Amino acid sequence: MFLVAGLGNPGEEYARTPHNLGFLVVDRLAENHGIRVTRKDSRAVIGLGEIGGRAVMLAKPQTFMNLSGTSVKALIEKHGLAASDLVLIYDELDLPWTALRIKPRGSGAGHNGVESVIRSLGTSDFIRVRLGIHPGRPVRDGAEFVLAPFRRSQEKELGEFVGYAADAVSSIITEGVEKAMTNFNRRAQGSIEEA
Repeated sequence: MFLVAGLGNPGEEYARTPHNLGFLVVDRLAENHGIRVTRKDSRAVIGLGEIGGRAVMLAKPQTFMNLSGTSVKALIEKHGLAASDLVLIYDELDLPWTALRIKPRGSGAGHNGVESVIRSLGTSDFIRVRLGIHPGRPVRDGAEFVLAPFRRSQEKELGEFVGYAADAVSSIITEGVEKAMTNFNRRAQGSIEEA
């Protein structure tokens, strides 16, 4: 079974912010595949189902971003999974808005939620789907930026971006990470990036 965990912060005030892109992608996957993400488990809200005939658990940790690892680790241990079964979806300030980068492993690159998952699991060997949020202009305070509501111009592109990311995750599950990287890694909307 794959554990598909989107990172974000619980609470209505964070729902439409860049830091909650992981949650938005999990919601879209749930919608696309008829999975109800409503069950409380290991300080997360989860839903069990299938994507392309493969068993998946969709999860939204409810611990707040910087403690995401405690929930992800608890889910992995409770359900007898391995770190290699994890697909982690999160926002990435180092990538331009609407860029998407799938990686089979890597560092946390300063992302507190990812660092928490790596620390909790004791490994960085899990698949990650990095979603670009950099606005293309100087960002004075990164923490303030990721928790501010999406701008109107971003809201217009958000649906397509979230849908694209959900398709990328489905591809990871059904076709494998290498093929998904080839087909879905992109610099920004409409441009393809070498894997």
